[in-house]
Amino acid sequence: MTTTSPQANGSGNTATASGGAAIQERDRVTVRFAGDSGDGMQLAGNRFADATAVFGNDFSTLPDFPAEIRAPAGSLAGVSSFQISFSKHQIFTPGDEPDTLVAMNPAALKSHLAALTKGGLLVVNEDAFTSGNLKKANYPSNPLADGSLDDFRIIKAPITTAAIAAVEDLGLTTQNAERTKNFFALGLVYWLYDRDLEPTLDWIEQRFGRLPNIAEANRRALFAGHAYGETTEIADAHVRVPPAVLTPGEYRTITGNQALVLGLITASHLTDLELFYGSYPITPASDVLVELAALREFGVRTFQAEDEISAIGTAIGAAYGGGLGVTGTSGPGIALKSEALNLAVMTELPLLVLDVQRSGPSTGMPTKTEQTDLLQVMFGRNGESPLCVLAAKSPGDCFYMVLEAVRIAFQFVTPVVLLSDTYLANTAEPWPVPDINQLDKIDVPYRKLEHIDPEDFQPYARDPETLARMFVPPGTKGFEHRIGGLEKSDISGDVAYSPENHQRMTDLRGEKIRRIANFMPELEVDGPDSGDMLVLSWGSTYGAVFTAVNDAREAGHEIAHAHLQYLNPFPRNLGDIVSRYNKVLIPEANTGQLRMLIRANFLVDAQGYNEVTGQPLSARLLTEAIIKMASE
Repeated sequence: MTTTSPQANGSGNTATASGGAAIQERDRVTVRFAGDSGDGMQLAGNRFADATAVFGNDFSTLPDFPAEIRAPAGSLAGVSSFQISFSKHQIFTPGDEPDTLVAMNPAALKSHLAALTKGGLLVVNEDAFTSGNLKKANYPSNPLADGSLDDFRIIKAPITTAAIAAVEDLGLTTQNAERTKNFFALGLVYWLYDRDLEPTLDWIEQRFGRLPNIAEANRRALFAGHAYGETTEIADAHVRVPPAVLTPGEYRTITGNQALVLGLITASHLTDLELFYGSYPITPASDVLVELAALREFGVRTFQAEDEISAIGTAIGAAYGGGLGVTGTSGPGIALKSEALNLAVMTELPLLVLDVQRSGPSTGMPTKTEQTDLLQVMFGRNGESPLCVLAAKSPGDCFYMVLEAVRIAFQFVTPVVLLSDTYLANTAEPWPVPDINQLDKIDVPYRKLEHIDPEDFQPYARDPETLARMFVPPGTKGFEHRIGGLEKSDISGDVAYSPENHQRMTDLRGEKIRRIANFMPELEVDGPDSGDMLVLSWGSTYGAVFTAVNDAREAGHEIAHAHLQYLNPFPRNLGDIVSRYNKVLIPEANTGQLRMLIRANFLVDAQGYNEVTGQPLSARLLTEAIIKMASE
């Protein structure tokens, strides 16, 4: 969804709807849709996000998928949810606790009620609260009747029967009629939060235009839900969040995986190289392969390999052949790719590896998020095998970090790993669409061969500043050379086994990675340059940490915040920064991997805040931890 950013309307605390009802105005609201995996909650949430983008709010989303492919209908294992937080101000997280929970069945209520703010609004599909569904969700009695929900405001709506009634004369099967219940629920929530129906009506026409009965059924259900909202007796549930004041320009809703795709396409344009993406399907990285496969008109070649080893092998071949060679995976795939990744280190090829991290170990929780691959991509290979590691901090930032990863890969002729994760992959935010003409071209060193006499060519001769070897694609007349996984002789690249040469080549490969720090920005600190406490974050924790630090500052504490996106090598001023504070706190969605590296490299007694729940860090709990540490 692409839109142009509006300006805030400057309205006061109350407004009037078209029907004359009073509307409360609030700065920020968080809504969570939850139901069975077949209830269309992801679709409803995405449509609400698009309507919110058109309205002009800043927003952040959090889809949450069941790990089971076909969990029994109505079971706790089959619950799917979509959370969106939207605001009149810039925000950085999808919110911790929802203000409104839409629960389409008892299992959804059981799974998500604990997160709902006390006094929050609960919208339930009372039709689904049958004895059978209550039993599947392990309810001993009906929570809609036993008083257990008295702490919440409740709208008990006959969502299924009302949706079926709205479409009864269209001749649909009972199953297809029931499927419209997500649009009925969506229409009701649109009324509750004063969203425009038009973006969703347009989407229905585009998606179902060739199936007029289905399109009409979804339209009717949407209108019926909106009309039901107008007749609800909870007047204080009608809320408007004014548009945010964003920088004017063209915006689109983007997820982290979509940003990776656009970044790769743009990198292909900026290098003027054909993009080759070799991958094996794995959650949550599969969408990158799927979306790139649909973009062949941009000179993209995609290859779905039979396994992870083959996938990286083809990407190495593409890099060796002079193309933009990329592979993508998640943690289990990185484990399988490690031997071939070592080959790319030894041959010193400009390879890009995308690691969209997920919960482990082993198969773990495939649809949940963690930051647990940092040590694996740093050290998970045999021998001294250094490579560059970067990390994106937000969905939109995935685009720019792809460009940076490709720049480094070619400038230093080295493999680069770019870390994302499940949270970034699936969450969405408004993203200012960049002008591609304003982006810097990415140099490809082997295009300068006209300045080199073939008689002087040595494949492991190095640039004096970067130590990048003289990479030349095979088949270039006069520049033939030997390559492979055995140790290389310095300068000539011939196979070599001497102790002195191995020591030198090991030192050169390590120094080359360290010199990347000379060509990347220094780490910036938000807050006091020195003092009592620094919070140091990396990757997708940026939004929660930024929010928590600012909340702690509002509580009267002077806290500094620095965020790392360059993890190997570290920024050249990192050691100086962490030494200037009495306390260093490192929040991570792991058990302390960055903390281990900081303590080892800089001898700083860094402390950790660690959550390994499969969910993004809680900004509220992190705020409490920061305030507690700052107060000690």
